[in-house]
Amino acid sequence: MGKIIAISNQKGGVGKTTTSVNLAASLAYYGKKVLLVDMDPQSSLTTSLGINRSMLYSSIFQVLIGEKTIEETIVTLDKFKLDVIPATIELATAEIKITQEERNFVLYEKLKHLKDRYDYILIDSPPSLGLLTLNALYASDSVLIPVQCQFLAIDGLTQLLNTIRVVQGNLKLYNRKFTIEGVLLTMLDRRTKAGWEIVHEIKSYFGEGVFDTIITSNVAAQVAPTYGVPILNYKASAPSAKLYKSLAKEIIKNNGRKKEA
Repeated sequence: MGKIIAISNQKGGVGKTTTSVNLAASLAYYGKKVLLVDMDPQSSLTTSLGINRSMLYSSIFQVLIGEKTIEETIVTLDKFKLDVIPATIELATAEIKITQEERNFVLYEKLKHLKDRYDYILIDSPPSLGLLTLNALYASDSVLIPVQCQFLAIDGLTQLLNTIRVVQGNLKLYNRKFTIEGVLLTMLDRRTKAGWEIVHEIKSYFGEGVFDTIITSNVAAQVAPTYGVPILNYKASAPSAKLYKSLAKEIIKNNGRKKEA
């Protein structure tokens, strides 16, 4: 059975979408079957993979409100060896449209039967702790938290961690476990002392929960989405491409250990 991982941090601009796209491509590079779910109304993940939103007949929004099945909505991108459930701006109206009593579990109910088909399902969450992010968390087995190596990086993380604890407590009632997959340090400028100070601060706070891989600032990571491709397909030799492959190897290794334990 596969694993569902939410990529989440209510702070914007920390690299959630970049992480989602490039981690998925790297997991696929190592032979894993991966599904990406775009849960952000900005639909940056969708466009980062070259999907034309205006040509879509269905998106995650139609799935959540019951107009389409999840199978009808999956877009297969053979050139990246990835499957994607895209998003459009309509998703911004989900809070109004979703009327079910257990509103936080709608995505889980739609996704749970797909776990047998994929090794990993990655959910790109919006920069908030609203209904869409809560759906992503409640649908997942774990959460990966990208944190930028910049001033005030930990600012606001307390709220996210409190939300994670609430999710963990609620899921225990359903005999489901929810863990922190790891904290991913992103956007490190190796030349600055301030960046390394943030690295040490976060590692002292989260300890072994921080991934060994640190994603440094890199032009290729910023340019690749404009071509609608992951970094691996844009410039495989770029430092960031190698770093996301390193992250994928960490996740594969860590989850292998958990299965053995």
